[in-house]
Amino acid sequence: MKRSVFFNLLFLFLVFACASLENNQKSTQKKWTLVKSTDDSKPLKRHEAAFVNVKDKFYLLGGRRIDYVSIFDAKTKKWTKGAKPPLEMHHFQPVVYKDDIYIIGALTGRYPAETPIENIYIYKTATDTWVKGDKIPAERLRGSTGNIIKNNTIYISCGIKDGHRSDHKKWLDSYNLKTKEWKVLPDAPRARDHFQAVEANNKIYVLAGRRSKAPKRTFHETIAEVDVFDIKSEKWTTLPENLPTQRAGNIALLYGKDVLVIGGESIHQKEAHNQVEGLNIFTHKWQNYPNLVQGRHGTGAFLYKNEIYIASGCNNRGGSPELNTMEKY
Repeated sequence: MKRSVFFNLLFLFLVFACASLENNQKSTQKKWTLVKSTDDSKPLKRHEAAFVNVKDKFYLLGGRRIDYVSIFDAKTKKWTKGAKPPLEMHHFQPVVYKDDIYIIGALTGRYPAETPIENIYIYKTATDTWVKGDKIPAERLRGSTGNIIKNNTIYISCGIKDGHRSDHKKWLDSYNLKTKEWKVLPDAPRARDHFQAVEANNKIYVLAGRRSKAPKRTFHETIAEVDVFDIKSEKWTTLPENLPTQRAGNIALLYGKDVLVIGGESIHQKEAHNQVEGLNIFTHKWQNYPNLVQGRHGTGAFLYKNEIYIASGCNNRGGSPELNTMEKY
């Protein structure tokens, strides 16, 4: 009898072990894959740009030079060309509001002496047109900021005023899209540029990035700490666990319960980073995700129908080679 019970228990153990192994294999099978168009069309190669989603279309816009918007139709799976912006704009994190793409905290001009753009610019996806928006307060001008939108309000964090050289900012501002009101909020614990901010549960996560100090220390001073702003209490905290792989020029977004830090560049390697690391917003613990197919920095990513899409960017630290590929997770 005891022998029979032993074998029954052993059988059940093996069944559960096999099921667990199968589940683990399924989870590890999820990976990044390249996405190709149906007609071999491709987006424009660019970096220090943005990639956003409005309804069933994906928009690649901005970057070095003045180039047309690249538009991907998720239904036809084809790339087409949109309107060129009125000026060169790069180093910005856009936000989407009522199907319009708002660009605020951008830079213009050539490395390393770029200057902040004085106005908000809006790309209207319905008409494929660019509109010059409100002036940004002169005393709060800077570029390469981390931006999020919450309750009709854009929050603009950190950034750099003097191109890639100096005048790094701890600033946090808000701009109400309905009332047009600007508000100065408490400074972040530290300055940073070349990063992206993420909002989750009324908190703004400011993570990765660096303090650019061209020409000799452009890539050196990456930021390890994760700073979090509580929108309701208007207070900053710094999380106990640092970013595992320090890098700047990265992409960031919320994926389920994790804030993902994707790609980037650093002084530690010539190739752009392909690492994807996730910070759980409840436990504040980090975990590794599958690597990108191609390391890249200087672009954006978004969630569309439960899949993450990323496109363009640069494949090495610095400005070349630029990519015209798209991949999804």
